[in-house]
Amino acid sequence: MTRMTILTEAELRRIVPLDREAVLCVENAFHALATRAVAMPPILRLDIPEHRGEVDVKTAYVPGLDGFAIKISPGFFDNPKIGLPSTNGMMVLLSSRTGLVQALLLDNGYLTDVRTAAAGAVAAKHLSRGDSSVAAVFGAGMQARLQLEALALVRPIREARLWARDGQKAEATASTLAEKLGFPVEVATDPKAAVAGADIIVTTTPSETPILKAEWLQPGQHVTAMGSDAEHKNEIDPQAIARATYVADSLIQTRRLGELHHAIAAGLVAPDAELAELGKVIAGLRTGRTSASEITIADLTGTGIQDTAIATLAFARANAANVGTTFES
Repeated sequence: MTRMTILTEAELRRIVPLDREAVLCVENAFHALATRAVAMPPILRLDIPEHRGEVDVKTAYVPGLDGFAIKISPGFFDNPKIGLPSTNGMMVLLSSRTGLVQALLLDNGYLTDVRTAAAGAVAAKHLSRGDSSVAAVFGAGMQARLQLEALALVRPIREARLWARDGQKAEATASTLAEKLGFPVEVATDPKAAVAGADIIVTTTPSETPILKAEWLQPGQHVTAMGSDAEHKNEIDPQAIARATYVADSLIQTRRLGELHHAIAAGLVAPDAELAELGKVIAGLRTGRTSASEITIADLTGTGIQDTAIATLAFARANAANVGTTFES
């Protein structure tokens, strides 16, 4: 007899909030990627350009874990125009021993949102200055909100600026965040103004042309680039990548589709440059920030190991709380 549990988005939201345990879960996944024999194949991506759509499939197996996740993650960026979210998706958790399906996580992209925000917090924890208190966020969507919430879990944020092309959406998001987090969140008139004096800058847009210029960056700042997870996306001026201390979530990925990809294409960074990965910084195998005046950039394209980690956490919490619908066959 086999058992499979189905978990809905509402159930997953209840049992897997964006909290310090979720951040630790993703931090441990990065550590494992650097120190264990993780099997993580390249991302499979299907593009549907006529509808500004893309579908990513990610997975990873971590030795010692009972299960591994396969995630299907669509992003259709014209959806907000017709009243639909731009991202959704689901995860399937399978047994590492038998390959049988353990759980179907119908999260509509919620778990991806949580693990992505947690990854941003992990990057800031290990690369930004410990006293970082002013944040600037580019974008006004779900990930912009969650990135700021996650930052507040690991750094003493007391003020934030938000910049987005849609000023009305930025105002609404800033108001919501200020009320939830208890510190001022202002809308910046332009991206340069948002960056000035910020300690941590997070970019969360699907922009295909750089929106953060190298000359705007100031000593001591940390940048987390979240949006460039496909070859055509590019949020950061390639000159900034060449000048800063650069850290990737996965060099194999960022050389192909991250911000690093554009710096290599521009001839500013060697294709085989031995750069640091976040997991190795966490594990103490590579250095990250070495001084208060350094500019650091984390290039996060999203890794399958993060999905396996968050899916495993969700399944464990569901079992502990007796949540979900279980089928036997």
